[in-house]
Amino acid sequence: MSANSKIDQAMVLAAGLGTRMRPLTETKPKPLVEVAGKTLLDHALDALAEASVEQTVINVHYLPEQIEAHAYSRLAPVAIISDERAQLLDSGGGVKHARPYLANGPLFILNADSFWRDAQESNLNAMREFWSPDLMDMLLLVADKKDAVGFDGAGDFFMDGLGRLTRRGSAATAPLVYAGAIICETPLFDAVKERKFSLNRLFDEAISGGRLFGHRLDGLWLHVGTPAAIGEAEEAISQFQGDRKIAYLRR
Repeated sequence: MSANSKIDQAMVLAAGLGTRMRPLTETKPKPLVEVAGKTLLDHALDALAEASVEQTVINVHYLPEQIEAHAYSRLAPVAIISDERAQLLDSGGGVKHARPYLANGPLFILNADSFWRDAQESNLNAMREFWSPDLMDMLLLVADKKDAVGFDGAGDFFMDGLGRLTRRGSAATAPLVYAGAIICETPLFDAVKERKFSLNRLFDEAISGGRLFGHRLDGLWLHVGTPAAIGEAEEAISQFQGDRKIAYLRR
């Protein structure tokens, strides 16, 4: 790890309503739905812990007490709750609302409704190594659409040889999907005056300056949006782990 690549703070976006995950989310928030023996929130927090992130802010809105209790039961990362009970502020607004808990400098932002399995090294560590604030406003983890589990959209981005991202735009498809992890600098949110806004606004602003970059995920990316997608995700994880074990034994 380079000397300037330490990133020890993060934000996990966990305030959504999870309506597509009903009936499972009638009694629990979506981040606490289990996939492969672990809650979606724990998949995110374990990835951060493996990447040596020390402190994580988690925003809450729907059934917030359950998320608070679960987050506080963990030893690492240390959890801070950002309260959005009064109003959902969208993805970008959620980070801005949590700004008092976030120090100036780089941070990870993770979604709590998608996760991945690393092939070899931690994808968050690999992102941290690639991160260059001189060149980038934001660095996104992106997955190959053809290999994404539980995703049937048209794709989000194209990537050039340097890793710079552009939108799909008018193209019928794009090969890369946003995989739910970001590195950016916290002051990026200070420039936005609105309280409620999407991270997509910051993506587009970064693209306009040629400063949105991507890191291609090495491993298995899973989007679990509905109860039916849980079984598909668990089957894919089982196959992925079996393939990794075979590859290890063949060394």
